[in-house]
Amino acid sequence: MRTVALITLLAACSAIAAPRQLSSQSRAQQIAAAFTKQKHVVAEKRGVRKEKYKDVRSEPVVKQDVTEYAGVYQVVDLGDVIRLRIGSDGRIEADGHDADRASRTFTLENAKIQGAVLTAMKVYRDGATEPFEGVFMTRTERESPTDPGITTFGLGVILATPREFAGNTYERLFYQLRP
Repeated sequence: MRTVALITLLAACSAIAAPRQLSSQSRAQQIAAAFTKQKHVVAEKRGVRKEKYKDVRSEPVVKQDVTEYAGVYQVVDLGDVIRLRIGSDGRIEADGHDADRASRTFTLENAKIQGAVLTAMKVYRDGATEPFEGVFMTRTERESPTDPGITTFGLGVILATPREFAGNTYERLFYQLRP
């Protein structure tokens, strides 16, 4: 009788865990898709042909050991930084700053990594908070169809509140892992 109850309990737990894993995988794919784009424009004027090509592909990266995600991540064009420390027990400590807001510093509280998705609450020094969600991914940029591309690893973050900086509005940021 106990064996049957144990088997039933194990089956129920695995059935509950499977959708959660699938959910984090699908969310990782959704976020990565927001960082994927392709543009190919050909214009011909007075016999002169101009062509522009840009292909950016983003794929979530799930690592078996979450400590491998630790490091310093930076938005190259803006200077935003996130420092991510992960203990061998999986405990996550993170802080950083938003460069466009007079270097407004923050910490990431209650941070969790499921699959490739990092979720937390972004808490600023002044007490303001906002949800934080991003995915660890590789991003490959190609300038032509024959270009092998440049691949970088980082953290793609969907902003809870779009930000304006130098006349541009940002809804998502790619934090590249610094060497």
